Amino acid sequence: MDHNEYLSIIEGMIFLAGDEGVTIKDVMGVLNVSKKEAVSMLDELMAHYSLKVIKGFDIANFGGLYKMVTLPAHEKYYRKMVETNASRISKSALETLAIIAYYQPITRVHVEEIRGVGCESMIRKLLAKALIKEVGREETPGRPILYGVTDQFLNAFNLTSLDELPELKEVNSSLEEEDLFDTKYIEGRDEDMKKAGTS
Repeated sequence: MDHNEYLSIIEGMIFLAGDEGVTIKDVMGVLNVSKKEAVSMLDELMAHYSLKVIKGFDIANFGGLYKMVTLPAHEKYYRKMVETNASRISKSALETLAIIAYYQPITRVHVEEIRGVGCESMIRKLLAKALIKEVGREETPGRPILYGVTDQFLNAFNLTSLDELPELKEVNSSLEEEDLFDTKYIEGRDEDMKKAGTS
């Protein structure tokens, strides 16, 4: 296989892994290469990104976990985007949120198994809205991130505790928004609470 193709595959792996990140062992296992080769290619890929003139994200190494990250210099623009869209939550995001609320703590992979579709972008959006948060890591290979809902979630749905959630009948991608939380979600409530300083 061509060397550049190896780098392309690693780049795709990091993109697909999202917040879970990619480890040196992941690269070694997928590409069947040595640790030295895996480290060298990851370093080369990061160096390549550091030299790019036009880019919306970078590759960062967090203690051996390689992730794609947005650029700190663009933070104010991304924050503005999140604030502009703060009062909107799609059906897909609502379904993902419902699964996390009922099954927490839960990994992204488990959420995707229940929904039957990828949820990476939905989870990113829910994290950005502070409706969910990382609550730990599962003690399985790769130690995937566990997610749970936040106090902000309770505020947004006008709940005092998770005990007030409707009885769980079945949560899947065929559910309508109205079936999930009895249309309790109040647009803008989450952003209003953020501005008021409520976590």
